[in-house]
Amino acid sequence: TWLSATLTAIVQGHKQSQIHELLPWNYAVTV
Repeated sequence: TWLSATLTAIVQGHKQSQIHELLPWNYAVTV
């Protein structure tokens, strides 16, 4: 889900300057 992917990215050190990539409307579902 978007939330688990976002939290995982944050924990793994996703840059705050790229936080827009984690917003739900920018989230691409990976299959």
